Amino acid sequence: MEQVLIYSDSLTWGIIPNTRERLPFDRRWPGIFENTLLTAGKEVRIIENCLNGRRTVWPDPFKPGRNGAEGLSQVIEMHSPLKLVVLMLGTNDFQCTHGNSAWLSSQGMAKLINIIRQSPIEPGMPVPEILIVAPPRITQPKGPIAEKFRDAEKRFGGLGDELAKVATESSTHFFNAGKVTQSSKVDGIHLDEPHHKILGKALAEFVLENRLV
Repeated sequence: MEQVLIYSDSLTWGIIPNTRERLPFDRRWPGIFENTLLTAGKEVRIIENCLNGRRTVWPDPFKPGRNGAEGLSQVIEMHSPLKLVVLMLGTNDFQCTHGNSAWLSSQGMAKLINIIRQSPIEPGMPVPEILIVAPPRITQPKGPIAEKFRDAEKRFGGLGDELAKVATESSTHFFNAGKVTQSSKVDGIHLDEPHHKILGKALAEFVLENRLV
């Protein structure tokens, strides 16, 4: 059985926009991703490591543990052997506590790739393939999180292109979620349930086509 690690934030954790509730596994995209692969005859196990508010490499001044670079090496070591690591991060890099551009966020992703490849896995275990997933573009933030993401939609622009460059430079795989889905109409940040279904199936098809599992 192949193991796939998904390292992400609230878009993947499955938060229901404008609530603190969570979609069940089979209705958020990692579960749909797993079930689609299983239906295709692949023996896979999806491991979720998704934390609300996680950035690529920046801390949250109000909540601990949101720097995605901290502890990533241990996560890789913990779950090895891994066939694939899916990285879907970047949205929270544009919270109002940071003045980041799309390029800066992409450099945070580049650092995560290096951490994965340098992790102290056991001798003989494979270094996993890496798939970067660019999150859908932030639209106008609404509701309780609007102030937290003030002007984020302006600074987010171009992230997909910058992440694609990082993927090419680092010889990793790349998928732009914004090509198949969009941010929630409710809050402008997260995924609505129908978009989880679309993304999960699209990523499974991408992984199958590229023989990543």
